[in-house]
Parts: sequence; structure tokens; C-alpha cells
Amino acid sequence: MKAAIVGASGAVGQEFLRVLEQRNFPVDELLLFGSQRSAGSKYTFKGREIEVRLLQHNDDFKGVDYAFVSAGAGTSREFAETITKHGTVMIDNSSAFRMDADVPLVVPECNAEDALVRPRGIIANPNCTTIMMVVVLKPIDRLSHIRRVHVASYQSASGAGAQAMAELQEQYRQIVNGEPVTVDKFAYQLAYNVIPQIDVFTDNGYTKEEMKMFNETRKILHSDIRCSATCVRISSLRSHSEAVWIETEEPLTEEQVRAALEAAPGVTVQDDPATKTYPMPLFTGGKDDVYVGRIRRDIADENGMTLWLSGDQIRKGAALNAVQIAEYLIQHEK
Repeated sequence: MKAAIVGASGAVGQEFLRVLEQRNFPVDELLLFGSQRSAGSKYTFKGREIEVRLLQHNDDFKGVDYAFVSAGAGTSREFAETITKHGTVMIDNSSAFRMDADVPLVVPECNAEDALVRPRGIIANPNCTTIMMVVVLKPIDRLSHIRRVHVASYQSASGAGAQAMAELQEQYRQIVNGEPVTVDKFAYQLAYNVIPQIDVFTDNGYTKEEMKMFNETRKILHSDIRCSATCVRISSLRSHSEAVWIETEEPLTEEQVRAALEAAPGVTVQDDPATKTYPMPLFTGGKDDVYVGRIRRDIADENGMTLWLSGDQIRKGAALNAVQIAEYLIQHEK
């Protein structure tokens, strides 16, 4: 087994290294690729030092079984043919191909079998907020078809990458020391603030991030579900959270929903109001599962249910989901 990570020096690339090692992914040789800036850097994997190669249009991917790509949509589009031309399966973490009809968009807990049909050799990893939400929606949809979802996301600095995380930490340091605050990765100071915009606005007043949740959810669940989202950047360092309102065709009870979620793969229920037990990004960072709490009937909708979820954007929202796709393919295609 030969695998590659493209974008090895980024936050998700570094998480790929950790996830592959922690899950004992059956790789015999791992190649690392990056930009001119990161080429030559060295990282340790399973006790061995690996040097990052410059990503180029050549035959470096010949013999590579799986390429985990997280280097931005532009890089993915430019290098897709180079990566896949010798039969490598490209599992892409960018937005480049997600809505292409001939590229499967996969969350293994929801639609793993879609990964088996990939005419272009590419499988797309969904947007992080969508991944965490659909892992929770799928078991509920099995109980009764979900008509619509309203969601407000609370997204940490990690969603904008390693440099954004470092900027948030630096802002807090600067504020404590009475220094001018550096603002570069976000439109405004994030420390002690929330920013009700993630990605650029589209003509309908929604941001691209919010439209991703609408479109990707429908593709993953093979459903006519409608999702209206407001995506907000908050000043936590790592792990996203979401407040979710769900309307089903038939009314469901809290007990039904809780039982379905407790039995669902990739979900951990933390829900005991009496002991103030509910998921928070402070505790879900570094964890694999999506954590769910505050499960209750929606008092404004007789067919409604509402809940709160939190999960690690870099793990399940990115690197872990991609590795799980590869694990599924190894199990079902060998």
C-alpha cells in the first residue's frame, strides 16, 4: 500500500499524519507533497522522517493507491489529472469537485457505497460543517424523512487553517499586553468577537459556506431536504458546533431520536441537563465522534426536533472522514 498527502504542512495535512498513524492505516510507503514554501520540510511518521516533495506535473503519483489532498480548490483542479492519471484514488478535501455529478461526495456513515463509483478517480470530502451535521441527520432521517433543517453554526478558527489559529492566539496575547491587534486572516478581530460571515456572500444573501450546507446535504443524503444555514465564526480555537432545528414528515419523540443517535456510528450522545452535560468545543477537540446534546422537541413545530452538536473540524470535518473513505475502499475493493 502506497499513499500520499498533498498539502502536508497545513493544519489538515498535519492531522492526516496523526490520523493515519493513530488508526494504523495499512500504508507501507507514505509520500508527502507541498508547495514551494513547504517543500524540503521534514515530518515524522511511524518513527521515520519523511521529506516533503514539491508538487509538480510529473509521474510522482505512479504506484500511489490513495492521495489525500488538502491544498485548496485551485491546486486540486490544477493537479487532479496529474494525481489520478496512473490510477491513484484522489480523496479531495477542497470544494473543487463536490457538486460535480461524476464525483461522489462521501461521508462513510451516510453514503459510503457512493465511493465505489468514481468515473474520474476522484472522491470529494464534504464541507466540515456539513459532515458533522449529516452524521447526525442520517439516523433521524431513517425514522422519518427530514423535510427541512435550520442550522446556526459556531465555527472555530481552525476552519480557516493553521495560520488563522495562530492569529487568534496572537490576538489574545496582544490584547492582554495592550498591544495593537493583528488582523489578517479574518475581516475583523476574532478575539472576544463573533463574525457572522464565513466565505463570500452570494447573490441570494447567503454565503458560499451556507450554500454548501444546502447543496451538499442533499447530495450526500440523496434527498430533497432543504437546509437554511447561518454560519458564524467564533473565537474558539478548534472544534465547530451547530444548533440544529429539524422538521420531519412524521412527529418523533425525544426517546426515539435519542435511541437512534445512541446507536448511530460516529455519534456520541452527551445529554443530561440535570448535570449540565452537553457537548462543547473545549472538550470535543481531538475526538473522532460528533457529540450531540440538548435533544428536545421543537415547541414551535409539531413535527420538529432540535439539538446541539459539536465536533472536531480538522478530524471528522476533514482528515478523519477522508481516511475513513480510504478504509472503506480497502475493505470493499480488495
